[in-house]
Amino acid sequence: MWNLPAIRGLIDRRMLVNFRVDAKVLAPQLPVPFRPLLVGGFGVAGICLIRLKGVHPIFAPAFLGLSSENMAHRIAVEWEEAGELRQGVYVPRRDTSSWLAHSLGGRLFSGVQHHARFDVSEEENRYSINVHSDDSLVHLTLEACVADEIPKDSVFGTLPEASHFFQQGSLGYSANAVDGQFDGIELCTSNWNFSPVTISKVQSSFFDDRAAYPEGSVQFDSAFLMRGVHHEWHATGTLCACG
Repeated sequence: MWNLPAIRGLIDRRMLVNFRVDAKVLAPQLPVPFRPLLVGGFGVAGICLIRLKGVHPIFAPAFLGLSSENMAHRIAVEWEEAGELRQGVYVPRRDTSSWLAHSLGGRLFSGVQHHARFDVSEEENRYSINVHSDDSLVHLTLEACVADEIPKDSVFGTLPEASHFFQQGSLGYSANAVDGQFDGIELCTSNWNFSPVTISKVQSSFFDDRAAYPEGSVQFDSAFLMRGVHHEWHATGTLCACG
């Protein structure tokens, strides 16, 4: 039985970079029992770039906390569980700058944690983030700055609508070592702030893969920023494809 301890810390920076995806293209990327959660007729997938500070099990003293840069690829999904329709995210890939998190993935930290190199520059509300995984499978180049409004062609009509969507998508599942089983973890926040970001450049090996996402099937949609969020991660058990 998967039973990770609750983890506490500070989200120093969380940037959500989102793409709208043809639902018929996105569906085959998802394992059973997940299916795309549609917004405006599109699937929503993206990249979460999160810097954590002081992360520690709740039973451990805060001064032992770990700080790291992390990246998670995520897809908004829905599924049925015990006769109830649920919503959350499926996370096909996690990367971290921390060797400790990499070593303890699935034991102290959720899911397999691939190790990667993060080059991050922040200056006057401008962000430059480059990620290169050690296994050479994942690369990301991103240039962004804080904005006043979301893109007019976004699937989210307003900033409050987008904020509500991502706050509701706090439950995430990742595949574990057993085929057809997924470990769940829920993000619980004591404060919530949410502002739009303009992306001037984004190159993602994940969403630029034309074998998985043919030309025209995926487009950048929007990006959002959170800063200084106190949080806890709580394991929610294992979901089986068989129900």
